[in-house]
Amino acid sequence: MSRAAIRYAKAVLSLAQDKKTTEDVQKDMQSIITTVSDSAELKMVLNSPLIKSEIKLASLKEIFKSTGELTQNLFDVLIENKRVDLLGDVAKQYIVLLDKSNNTQVATVTTAIPLDKGLSAKVQAKVKELTGNEATIENVIDESIIGGFILRVGDLQYNASIANKLTNLKRELSN
Repeated sequence: MSRAAIRYAKAVLSLAQDKKTTEDVQKDMQSIITTVSDSAELKMVLNSPLIKSEIKLASLKEIFKSTGELTQNLFDVLIENKRVDLLGDVAKQYIVLLDKSNNTQVATVTTAIPLDKGLSAKVQAKVKELTGNEATIENVIDESIIGGFILRVGDLQYNASIANKLTNLKRELSN
């Protein structure tokens, strides 16, 4: 993540807090993250030095016409400073910074099967135990872990997968 993306995200968050629109801007940023990651064409347009800034700006304003004034202003600033290629990173960083300011975080839970409500509650309890804060649970499915789960919150990782236990057992037996 570039320092510039963090600086832009901090500026947007600060303005959003001043105007009390952090939740609206968060929805805009989530929409940007999803759209940019799902569209190879949009990524190409944003990163291409051959496409004129006016075309990039017009494209963004059309694609994200339902976004708020702050988000629209972000497009203008990024285009003006020739940093529009950072848009996806700025949006991601905004979410991270907002979560930090609200004392919430995103916990990525990798499981072999989708989480149900009971498992989700247990994971939430484990996150609270490990970090002291609540978290938004994001579930990733990976059948190669066989069973159990891998919990990642920021820099912290808790691996309770069957595959990990089998690897550790194999290591112990070979010693």
